[in-house]
Order: sequence, then C-alpha cells, then structure tokens
Amino acid sequence: MKLELQFRGMTCLSCARHVQDALEAVPGVRSANASYPTQRGTVTLDEGVDTDALIAAVEGAGYGAEVLESASPAEHSAMVVEPNQGGGDGNAYELLIIGTGGAGTAAAIRASELGVSVAIVEGADVVGGTCVNVGCIPSKYLIEAAAHYHSARTSSFPGIVACEPSLAWAEVVRRKREIVEGLRQEKYLDVLAGYEEITLLHGRAELLADGLVRVGDAEVKAPRVIVATGTKPAMPPIPGLAEAGALDSTTAMELDALPDSMIVLGAGSIGLELGQAFSRFGVRVVVLDVADRILPQEHPEVSMELRRALEAEGIEIHTGVRVTGVSREEGRYTVHVQDGSLSCSVQAEQLLVATGRVPNTMDLGLVGAGVQTDSAGFIIVDEYMRTSNPKVFAAGDITGGAGYVYVAALGGGIAAQAALSDTTGDAPIPIDLSAVPRVTFTDPQVAAVGLTEEQAKAAGLVARSTTFPLAALPRAAVSHRTAGLVNLVAEEGTDRLLGAHIVGPNAGDVIGEAVLAVRFGLTTRDLVSTLHAYLTWGEGLKLSAQTFTKDIAKLSCCA
Repeated sequence: MKLELQFRGMTCLSCARHVQDALEAVPGVRSANASYPTQRGTVTLDEGVDTDALIAAVEGAGYGAEVLESASPAEHSAMVVEPNQGGGDGNAYELLIIGTGGAGTAAAIRASELGVSVAIVEGADVVGGTCVNVGCIPSKYLIEAAAHYHSARTSSFPGIVACEPSLAWAEVVRRKREIVEGLRQEKYLDVLAGYEEITLLHGRAELLADGLVRVGDAEVKAPRVIVATGTKPAMPPIPGLAEAGALDSTTAMELDALPDSMIVLGAGSIGLELGQAFSRFGVRVVVLDVADRILPQEHPEVSMELRRALEAEGIEIHTGVRVTGVSREEGRYTVHVQDGSLSCSVQAEQLLVATGRVPNTMDLGLVGAGVQTDSAGFIIVDEYMRTSNPKVFAAGDITGGAGYVYVAALGGGIAAQAALSDTTGDAPIPIDLSAVPRVTFTDPQVAAVGLTEEQAKAAGLVARSTTFPLAALPRAAVSHRTAGLVNLVAEEGTDRLLGAHIVGPNAGDVIGEAVLAVRFGLTTRDLVSTLHAYLTWGEGLKLSAQTFTKDIAKLSCCA
C-alpha cells in the first residue's frame, strides 16, 4: 500500500531527512521518502497501519503532515515548483534547460537577460547541482574545520603549545548542512526567483521528438534544449566492491560518526582533500592509487612536494599499486593490493572510493534525440556548446573536460547565447579555455594554470622553467610554513609565461595573477616589473620570475 503525504514546515534538506527517518520508524512502514522542494512524499506500508501514526510521527519530529491519496512517485514528480511561473505560455518555452547546477543556472540567467521565456528542470530533491550540495561547499567546509582542529592539536609554531581540543563531529556536520542549505537558497532558489522569465520545474526529464521534453508526466514544448545534468561519483569494477559497498565523496561527508581508520582509493584532488581532512580529524588514512604518483596531472615536482607534506602528517600513501579485490566482514573492509609481483591486503573501518566521476545521462533520451556521446558517455560539443543535434546544446561536467563549476557556468552562458542566437540576434561566442586555473585544497594547496615544460615542448614550443622554493620567501619564514614551491614555464625568446604551478599556503588565491598572465600573453619580465606587496604569498610569483635571470640569494628584500 502506498500513500502520498503533504508536509508542512520543512525548510531544508535535513528537514526532509528527519521526516523520512520519523516515518520509517513507524511499525509497518516499509519505506518512505520526503522531498523538501515539493513538500510532499510517499510512504509504502503494510495494510492496516493507522495513518494517524504517520501524522503523529511527523509531528513528533517537529513538522506537520496530512495524508492525501494513493499515488505513485511519478504522479507528483512533475509539479511546478516556485519561485515563479515565468514567461512561458502554459507548457511552452523558448528554451528548456535540464539541470540546475552551475551550468544550468548560468544558462537560465543568460537566457533571461536575452529576454526569452525559459524553463529549468531539476530531477533531484534539491536544486543547485554538485558544487553547492555535495561538492565544493561542503568539502571545503570540512577541510577548514579539520584545519582548525589539526592546528590546535599539533601546533608547530614556536612558542605555541599544542592542546587536545574536544571534537563535536555531529555539530561539524550539522553546521556544514546549514552552510549548504543557506547558500543553496541564496545562490540558486533566490537567484532563479529574481528573474520573471524563468520557471523552475521538478521531475525527471527525457528528450522526445518534435521539440518536446517529458518532465515527469507532463510534456513541455521547447524548440531548443540545453542539457546540464552534470556527473556523479564513479565506482570502478573491482571484484567484490559492489557487494561490500563503499563511501563516495558524497556519503563520506555525511557519516554519523568518525571511523578509526579509512582507506582511500584514488590520489586525485578529491581523494587527497577528503583523505587529509579525515586524517586531521584523527582517522588513520591509507591512500592507494594505480598511478605512479599522486596528482598525476600535475608537474612531477608538485606531486613530490605535496606527497612529502601529506606523509609528514602521518598519511600512508601507496602509488603504482593495483587493487585486485574488496571484501567486508564484521564491519571492516579488506582491500587486496598487488604491487608488482607482491600481494598484500589493507584493512580499515571505512573505504572511500574517489576514482573519478561519470556523466548523468541515464534515461535522458540522448540516443533517440541523435545526441552523440564519447566512449565514456560524455556529450560531445563544439566551442559553442552545440551537440550533434542542432536543437540540443550541452554545458558543464556532462561534456567532460575540466570539471570545475566556474568552467560549467561559463559554458552554460555560452550555450544559452548560442541556442538563442537565431531568436535574439546576439552572435554566438566560442568558449575560451586557454587559461583554466585548477586548485587542490589540500594543505599545502596546489594550484596551476597553463603548461608544464614537458607539455610545452610536446606542443612544439621551445620552453624553459624555473623552480623557486617557498623556503626562500620572507612570508613563508614569518608564517613558519616553508614547505612548497613555485614553478614557472616561459617560452624561450619571447619570455611569454606559458604555465605556473604552485604548492603552498593560499596557492589558490595566488594563482589568479598567473591566470591573467597566461591568458593575455604577459611575460616573466612583466611579472618582475610589477609591484608586489611585501610579505605576501603572492610575492612568490615575482621572486620565481626573477630566478630566470638572477640569483635571488644575492637580492635584498623587494630588490
């Protein structure tokens, strides 16, 4: 038996979880779900269960509810959700966007600015996509919290005595959820509500023929569509992994309690960021990766410098190893590893898999719509975000490439303008990915833009590079944080900056100057001749540029 309920008083995703937990605790309830955006849900229960018990359970959790009628999830999945009804004519819009993450929201805003009616569809319980809900925002909050806890426990600054602070993990998680919910409301729901031309729809979307898109049970007409459904964590086909189960980057940040130990599969940005955070919270962490070094996409010196810093904190790292199997018994994981001809196993209470992401293309109707994908399932687009179907565009992580929210947002705006160029007269603008910054939020941070020396030479350029140790930076000396480096790559002859690679505190903030230099063809001489405020981390770029022509050991401060 299945009942549909209308809820009252849910103000966030956590509220929906509380309601769902309360319902599932009622005897005879087999399963329950609660949607914060729609304020509705369904309960599957045995015959004879008193519906008053359901109401009482919800009220006991601090919310209100009433039983509506028997319904299947599809019967309420196509509800139109405010902020507004937008400028569409019934179920017809000039542009329909599938996905409310960085790419989709940026596309909707650009379309609204161009004066057209636009519908944006979300198939999940919450809007905002990966970054605000399960990616950038929550992970960086946990990283920041872990840094404060670690600093108090292990203070290495001269004259400061370390202590053993208490850790309220449940409060850390609760506050993380509050931050997420606040930014989701402020940066997505409220933003969409501010544009009269935008209508927000909820339901699973599927591309149909003749300019139609199915949203839940309804059919919506739109001559142009942008697909921006993003990605989700991948689970590799390791024997036993599916049966044993594992954490991914989403569920790891929702643990009810900290484990005593954790194995992390994957030494890319996500695995290292979360691995270090859990290590700093007191969890014994072992990182395993098949690549021969951590962050294999970065400069080799960068990988080596970061590995030294992580291992100095007690994180155990094994690269160049192959995981041959996973099992779980009595609440502990065993991961079987092969290192060359040697075989061994590693055990831990939790297993986090951070080995990449896969596109969210399930049931979108891409094949029927003639939208081509690559071998990994990512939608193939050109520089205007056009797909193989002239009426369908795609933007964001669903297109592969650099999986950063700022790249997704840029692509979303470009997709909207290109899709509507025939209607508005605004010429399409190609996407410019010549200078994409990337940051790994470990401590020290890793930030980079442009080419390594090897990549420059492979591209046919005559290049040279220099590496400046942060130990020679005055700011690092006074901060007592000397681990790190700055590597710059310049073109021989023109002196044009081709790439910058940084390991150090606040590297993500420092890289901005290098991004501008790479994009606009500035030289290392331009960096040297530009005034840099003294005793800042940013001065490291200037000093690194100076090493192309001078021995900085023979220079005074700022000289």
